[in-house]
Amino acid sequence: MRLNPLTSLALAGATAVITTAAASWPLSLAVAAAALALAVRGGIARRLLPAAAAVLVPLCLSLLIMHGLFFPEGWTVLVQWGPARITVEGLAFALERAAQIAAAVLALLVFSFSVHVPDLVAALSARGVQGRFAFVLASTLTLLPAVTSRVHRIRQAQESRGLVIRPGLLHRATAFRLQAVPLVLSLIEEAGTRAAALEARGFSNTGPRTSYRAVPDSRLQRTLRAVLVLAATAAVAARLWLGRAGT
Repeated sequence: MRLNPLTSLALAGATAVITTAAASWPLSLAVAAAALALAVRGGIARRLLPAAAAVLVPLCLSLLIMHGLFFPEGWTVLVQWGPARITVEGLAFALERAAQIAAAVLALLVFSFSVHVPDLVAALSARGVQGRFAFVLASTLTLLPAVTSRVHRIRQAQESRGLVIRPGLLHRATAFRLQAVPLVLSLIEEAGTRAAALEARGFSNTGPRTSYRAVPDSRLQRTLRAVLVLAATAAVAARLWLGRAGT
């Protein structure tokens, strides 16, 4: 059965919310493993992994620095440098939060890299979402895959002109600076082109709209989306209730 883009979005969003609310090591690792398996099966792993690393590495490092070195509830000290100290409890807390974030990010990235943007825009428009807003929302959800693909093309073009990226952090930082300028300029130019194209197609016009693209949707999928939204809401409510009960 082909999933409607809104069903895929509901699955990814509910998975991210429930995993974060559950705060469970096994669940977070299981979700992350399932997301990676889906990426490999869908043939998007080679594009998804660099994007996931760009998002997760800085976040996980910041968690380790903040909670690993300055965790107030930690009492089992491994190493100490003045006010900074590495504790077992701080490392466990940081790794638990990192696993939650990794699971949520991977679930959302699998959706972003696998969704078909025209189908998503058509599905949103069929649900009464204004055309321009639907396009902006779809573009935002798929921004990271688009940027990743654009960076890859820019790197290939620069390497064909003789750019050599040597090993080492300094050389990679220099290469990133050389790629960032054409990336930003191309994104700005594309934004203007897309705005003109949207205006020419009447995306800003009000009134009833028709679409030549029909996205399959069934009562089962609509019911599944409602169940996922309710499950995510219940997970957040349960988390808040347990937090209040614990205090």
